[in-house]
Amino acid sequence: MIPELGQFALIIALILSVVQGVVPLVGAQTGNRAWVRLAWPAVSAQALFVFISFGCLVWSFLQNDFSVAYVANNSNSALPTLYRVSATWGAHEGSMLLWVVMLAFWGVAVAARSKHLPEMFASRVIAVLGLISFGFMLFTLITSNPFDRLIPAAFDGRDLNPLLQDPALAIHPPMLYMGYVGFAVAFSFAIAAMLEGKMDASWSRWARPWTTIAWVFLTLGIALGSWWAYYELGWGGWWFWDPVENASFMPWLAGTALIHSLAVTEKRGLFKSWTLLLAISAFSLSLLGTFLVRSGVLVSVHAFATDPERGRFILAFLVTVIGGALGLYAWRAPLLKSDEGFGKVSRETFLLGNNVLLIIATLVVLIGTLFPLFMDALGGGKYSVGPQYFAAVFVIPTIPLVLLMGFGMHSIWRRDNFSRIARRLRVPLIASIVLGVALPWMLYGQPSVMTAIGFIAGLWVIGTALFDPIGSLFDKSRKLRVTRGQLGMIVAHFGIGIFILGVTATESYSIHRDQALRIGESLEVSGYKVTFESLKPTTGPNYTATEASFVITRGGEHIVSLNPQKRTYRVQRNPMTEAGIDGSLARDLYVALGEPLGAGAWSMRFQYKPLVRLIWLGCIFMGLGGLIAITDKRYRVVVKKDDEAKKDGKASGREALAGGTN
Repeated sequence: MIPELGQFALIIALILSVVQGVVPLVGAQTGNRAWVRLAWPAVSAQALFVFISFGCLVWSFLQNDFSVAYVANNSNSALPTLYRVSATWGAHEGSMLLWVVMLAFWGVAVAARSKHLPEMFASRVIAVLGLISFGFMLFTLITSNPFDRLIPAAFDGRDLNPLLQDPALAIHPPMLYMGYVGFAVAFSFAIAAMLEGKMDASWSRWARPWTTIAWVFLTLGIALGSWWAYYELGWGGWWFWDPVENASFMPWLAGTALIHSLAVTEKRGLFKSWTLLLAISAFSLSLLGTFLVRSGVLVSVHAFATDPERGRFILAFLVTVIGGALGLYAWRAPLLKSDEGFGKVSRETFLLGNNVLLIIATLVVLIGTLFPLFMDALGGGKYSVGPQYFAAVFVIPTIPLVLLMGFGMHSIWRRDNFSRIARRLRVPLIASIVLGVALPWMLYGQPSVMTAIGFIAGLWVIGTALFDPIGSLFDKSRKLRVTRGQLGMIVAHFGIGIFILGVTATESYSIHRDQALRIGESLEVSGYKVTFESLKPTTGPNYTATEASFVITRGGEHIVSLNPQKRTYRVQRNPMTEAGIDGSLARDLYVALGEPLGAGAWSMRFQYKPLVRLIWLGCIFMGLGGLIAITDKRYRVVVKKDDEAKKDGKASGREALAGGTN
């Protein structure tokens, strides 16, 4: 009965999404205010029934209702409760319902925070969100119904994929989807502005906090996925340029460009056409990622096994949404004109360069991801684009991008002087060069050219972000006055610098060793002695495991004992590696147990990874910076008129800290 209730609630939500998507649009076009105001109760009612539907699916998992095919295929009576709940979105059908839930959440949030928006405009935003919800709910009901019954019911379930039996499953997908779906809000604001024909600076101010919070969720979601792969898969890597990893990274890059472009449109009334296109692009890349993951065209540990019908539906939806948005853009974009100009050296110029380089980086990832698919479709055979391509090509736009970050933060609006900026930033520039060469040399040995460039880049971003706060500590005459938006920018850019240092050190100085060992034997790597002490069987709630004990010493001093496991899950019988990790900000020691080789020997992997945790710490700072930025008081007051917003942008450009996120 509960599954049928869930399906019925989803059907009701589908009908309400049509009301939400169509009636307010018609009302706004015809001037019927009663129809316009229907947007708010419609989005609330639609969300209510979506939440009921999702709750019914969670209940089916908690009750071990193996008469539901999706539950039978992705759960088991021995599965711990946490994993039974998170199994709700652990496979295709449930993850699509989670996507719909996130859309409903964002719709309600926008409706609740729309009291300061013009009624007609807000109703159009809510209506566009309703149309997007309709598409995803229709897809779920037609091709991916999580409530389909299994007759006769299974005695027990096939269990959740062992790769997913981790607490991160409860956090990573919801956080990632919040980011993906959050860009639908920016998309809806852009479409509403074009439908209304008022594509001024106002819509950018309204859309900016929503875009930022979506970017925060996506940033933290990607970081958590990276951390999960690092400790769970047993290979010790933090990023593999997997096609599905790329599918989440591309919207992040486009979203980063969008945040900066929105800042220029809000403050100066410039880049209007470009900002609209970026809003369309960020959400379009989210939809493209959905297609790649669920169409069956990719082979990936992240991809869902799907049938061609699903792929065709998603492709049709993709073409409809993107094609319709671009068609509207082509109609409205020629009407956009900027009243103001800017000098060759100005904050606008640096932010434009920032945008161009971010889009080039996005295209680099897009080409590398789609090239094998195109070649296969054209009959050119099977091709693979590996990490070597991305590592070599992606760095080309990122080096000048990092340089522009520092200059952009300390330039002024409208017109600036490059010599003034150079004089202002000579201290962080010299310091980053000297320390960027000296630090890796002192800590790890002679650096390569690329290692030195990486350290210089990271220190440059950190130095330019903290230049004014540190300067104010030593010079009391320099009073530091920053808004929440400016503080958020400082913290986020500091996080980027930390991230760059972590990536550079990890990629340059990591050491790994694969070796066969027997109990009592040791290996020595980079001054560390790793001794295979013992081996014992152990059990979990739904698995058996072999647990090893490795003692790590250095110079005869005991460092740590690590206990990696090799698990076998009782139902699916899939072997899984659980690494033993001793972590600190300075380095990680990583041990993974491999396969038995006979004669008492086991394969094992030892890795030394310097500063690897700075990668995820940097992402945390980026997310924190975004959260601080959206608390800026100007987002909590009635939005200024367009001419007032422009006037605000023309005000003293010498607020050197009011950079890209201000």
